[in-house]
Amino acid sequence: MLELKKSILEFFRYVQESHIEIYNEFSLQHELGIFLRESLPQYKVQFERNVSYFSSNRNTIKKEIDISIFSVDKLEKYAIELKCPLNGQYPEQLYSFTKDIKFMEELRRLGFTKTACVVLVSDKPFYQGKNNNGIYKFFREEYAVYGEIYKPTGSGKNEEYITLEGNYKVEWNDLNAQSKFYVIEIE
Repeated sequence: MLELKKSILEFFRYVQESHIEIYNEFSLQHELGIFLRESLPQYKVQFERNVSYFSSNRNTIKKEIDISIFSVDKLEKYAIELKCPLNGQYPEQLYSFTKDIKFMEELRRLGFTKTACVVLVSDKPFYQGKNNNGIYKFFREEYAVYGEIYKPTGSGKNEEYITLEGNYKVEWNDLNAQSKFYVIEIE
C-alpha cells in the first residue's frame, strides 16, 4: 500500500534539493504528478479525473480530482487535492482549503484507500496575523481544522458552512524563504 503523505513530503524535499520553482497551482500539480509517476511506476497517475471514473455516486462537493493515483484494477485508489493561491482573498481561500478536505473525506467514504490535501502558500496572512478569529483560528492559532466551518465572506457569509467529520492537524512546513506548505492525509 502506498504511503501517500510520505510520498508527498518526499516530493517537497526533492523540490528543495533540485531548486525547482513552483510558481502556481498548475506547476504544483504537474511537478507533483511527474514526480509521483516516476517514483510509483506500479500505479497510474492522472490529472483532473472525474469522480465518476471511480464511483457511480456523483454526490460530492467537487467533481474533478486534481491528481488520482490508482492500481490498474482500481482496488487501490488515492486522491490529492491541491491549492496554491496567489491573489490574496485569504478568508475565501481558507474556506476553499476546507472544501478540499471535505471532498477528500467524501472520496474516502466512496472507497478511496487514502486521500490528501496539499496547500502551498507564499503569503504570511494564510498562517500568521493579528486576527485569529473565525476561519483564521483554524490555520493561525489552533492549527487544526474540524467541525462546522462557516463561509467567511460574500454571499452566504455565516450561513453556508462545511461540516468536517474528522479533526485534521495543520502543520505549516517551510519550503523556502518565501513559501510554506502543509499536507493533510485523510485515512
